[in-house]
Amino acid sequence: MVKCPSCSEATPIRNAPPGRKYVRCPCNCLLICKNTSVRIACPRPNCKRVISLAPSGPPQAPIPNVPGMCRVVCAHCHDNFLFNMRNNALARCPHCRKVSSVGGDFSRNRGLLFSLLGILTLVIAIGVTAGTASSASDKPGLYVVYIGLFLAAIFLGARGAYFCTMKTSHVEGPV
Repeated sequence: MVKCPSCSEATPIRNAPPGRKYVRCPCNCLLICKNTSVRIACPRPNCKRVISLAPSGPPQAPIPNVPGMCRVVCAHCHDNFLFNMRNNALARCPHCRKVSSVGGDFSRNRGLLFSLLGILTLVIAIGVTAGTASSASDKPGLYVVYIGLFLAAIFLGARGAYFCTMKTSHVEGPV
């Protein structure tokens, strides 16, 4: 939260913690209460209003039913967001902007794929280096091939490690 230097009122800069929500009293006091709270009283001595948190106004428009769309809990900030499970990709949380995998299968499969490709490229690089080491002094272009193959193996191995260690967001249920 940030406090205004002139009026000392608090303003939230991120979403409320899990299980909590922010409520603003008519006297401009920011209150934090449980999600399940129905009524809350303002603690200011000159206000003491009791605020009813029952839903009021017109009902919210339903979210369109898109096949594959589900509600996901972010692994980083624990906020909810919508994600289409049919997209075989990583999810970027709209709240904290961090990337995570939705469900463990995607990141595990990509991690194994990149790790195996990295090991295969490393074996090929070692084989090419061992097989052509005697003629490398005559052909300086082979050094470029060696460096390229080893860099590709390092890149693929690092990418595999990235996917294997990625945080996993959990599906809360369909929309």
